[in-house]
Amino acid sequence: MTAIPRFIPLLLAAALLVSAEPARPRFAVHGKVLDPSGAPLPGALISAGPVSTQSVETGEYSLSLEAGDYTIRITKAGFLESAETVHISAASANLPDIVLQLSHPGTAVTVTDGSPYLVPATGSATKTLTPLRDIPQAVTVVSREQIADQMMLSIGDVVRYVPGITSHQGENNRDQVVIRGNSSSADFFVNGMRDDVQYYRDLYNLDRVEALKGPNALIFGRGGAGGVINRVTKEAGPVPLRELTLQGGSFGARRVAGDFDQPLGDKVSVRLNGVYEYTNSFRDYVNLERYGVAPSITITPSEQTRVTVSYESFSDTRVADRGIPSFRGLPVNIPVSTYFGNPKDGRVRARVNLATLAVGHRTRHLTINNHSLFGDYDRFYQNYVPGAVSADQSQVALSGYNNATHRLNIFNQTDVTYTHFGRINHTLTAGTEVGRQLTDNFRNTGYFNNSATSILVLYAAPTITTPTTFRQSATDADNHLRTNIGAVYVQDQISLSRWVQLVAGVRLDYFDLQYHNNRTADNLRRIDHLVSPRAGLVLKPLTSVSLYSSYGVSWLPSSGDQFSSLTTVTEQVKPEKFTNYEVGAKWDAGRGLSLTAALYRLDRTNTRSTDPNDPTRIVQTGSQRTNGFEVGVAGSISCAWNIAGGYSYQDAFISSATATARAGAQVAQVPHHTFSLWNNYQILPRLGAGLGLLNRSAMFAAIDNTVTLPGYTRADAAVFFRLTEKMRLQANIENLFGTRYYLNADSNMNISPGSSRAVRIGLIARF
Repeated sequence: MTAIPRFIPLLLAAALLVSAEPARPRFAVHGKVLDPSGAPLPGALISAGPVSTQSVETGEYSLSLEAGDYTIRITKAGFLESAETVHISAASANLPDIVLQLSHPGTAVTVTDGSPYLVPATGSATKTLTPLRDIPQAVTVVSREQIADQMMLSIGDVVRYVPGITSHQGENNRDQVVIRGNSSSADFFVNGMRDDVQYYRDLYNLDRVEALKGPNALIFGRGGAGGVINRVTKEAGPVPLRELTLQGGSFGARRVAGDFDQPLGDKVSVRLNGVYEYTNSFRDYVNLERYGVAPSITITPSEQTRVTVSYESFSDTRVADRGIPSFRGLPVNIPVSTYFGNPKDGRVRARVNLATLAVGHRTRHLTINNHSLFGDYDRFYQNYVPGAVSADQSQVALSGYNNATHRLNIFNQTDVTYTHFGRINHTLTAGTEVGRQLTDNFRNTGYFNNSATSILVLYAAPTITTPTTFRQSATDADNHLRTNIGAVYVQDQISLSRWVQLVAGVRLDYFDLQYHNNRTADNLRRIDHLVSPRAGLVLKPLTSVSLYSSYGVSWLPSSGDQFSSLTTVTEQVKPEKFTNYEVGAKWDAGRGLSLTAALYRLDRTNTRSTDPNDPTRIVQTGSQRTNGFEVGVAGSISCAWNIAGGYSYQDAFISSATATARAGAQVAQVPHHTFSLWNNYQILPRLGAGLGLLNRSAMFAAIDNTVTLPGYTRADAAVFFRLTEKMRLQANIENLFGTRYYLNADSNMNISPGSSRAVRIGLIARF
């Protein structure tokens, strides 16, 4: 109805023009307006001189214009104005799609009729908010709705439904993942900032988790060889929210989490997330206690400027558990609850404090973002490690040690994006990153009865109370490391036409590691200058379909992903190089379903190897290769049926001998086949059900390929019942049929059994 009055003066003006001069030919000009996620944007005002109209529900619009040159302006509240200069003639009746950018950096995009499991766009892969289908790499995003439906609690829970990624045991004291054949405990980020200390992360304050696969050095810097895991936290916003989640279940599980968001006027909002959890385990004597609080404040002094300040204090304490050993090439056949070591003396502790400041300012063509992070990490673990089982299977070796790490991280990133509209559209982004990391490491060896570093215990009764003294041995770490980081990068996203897009860029990193050995007073130093290019081509035969190819390079300094040590050997060694070649396809099938496929080859070179002519020398001739294929699905089959999952084939092998493996050896903990599919179906308006299937083929526990973790299929289930409009009750069953399986390992003798059947009951209330 609001469009009718606008036509009255236009009709009167047209009548006067007709009476004053002969009629000139006019042409119908058609186009479409989209939001940054690629969704249609209705209600946008389109004007060309005195002629104007609005976009309809499909985002489409039509103007009647005479031949000539025009500046077409498109505006909508909450979005930056777009201006396109076009020449109108009989041959130019259809204009390219126009994507309006958000006026507030970091503003969320709401897609009408979308799926709660489908996040259509991200700013993490390119530093600009880009539809996933236009990013030339495989990206999987796990939304907060999927996290809630499956009662996910950890990064390990999240990656179960991400093709191409498996969880590593990480000595059962940290998050660790294997992405495209490359294991890492450091490729974790929060809002794009490095969060590389080894600890278990919780999901209580997250909006989503993003898995960006393939080398990502252009955006994230060193490491990221197989990919990175980026957590996106909840931020204070203008919509009030009060949510309380209560959970309980098997093994004495108890958890409470709260999420409270409150605007304070038009320009300030505050948010508070908190969690407390205490639970036991299907493993004897194993339990954990964790708690965290995460306040944030958002200030928007104008439509163009946004300031966000956030803080998190998090604590995680648990019993250390290194799993079970193997015997004759398989995990030992004992009850999965059996604990090896002294549970009263084995413990893991992490204390994390993270503070961030993000400032963003945006004009019509220019966006400036500055993001700072300060992280204080205090981490300790003391564990008992099962070893070899005797030939008669009557005894097993046991050893122990502890390790303490304290790290301070300080990072600052500045990104500047310039958008140019013309016959060829450019989104040019340049940025810098500076940082310093200060790390202290201290390790002790366990001496049983204050004398022996290893003892034999009964295989049938491996839980012990033997007195153990922890003190330094001759080789235990006691060091201080200072890491200075500096980087610059530039990237251009180019739209050659509505059918062809290019992404290209390069990053230069300065990595300076200074190592001081407190035991010997030795000082070592390694400086690396890393050049990381990336290029991608996107072809769009249809608006909803993208075909892409990409090339990228990442580097890992010789001190490893935790740079916990530097020796006279590694001081001279060049960084390892990771080169990824990838082709893929992405299809947004309807408003709520995304299908993706990727075929890739990832080469790891400059790997250390022993000189075949001189065993005392190290040469960098070793290499590893991963050939893989993956498909993913996320979204809605119908308004009642949501799905998420995928399939992955990986062949990760040593392509030339390394210091630890022969050529042809299969990379540890990389199964050839993985499959996952989660279904959530709304049976009735108040009743829903979920069913998840996980399948993994067999994989080796270690690079020597002597111990196999058998493949398995596991089923999960859930039931959802909406008590009221603001209250939902759900029950989740993990391992519905009680399948016995082995989840992962840290070595041939440290294998983690999968959980037996477990039930969790949850109540989510909004008020």
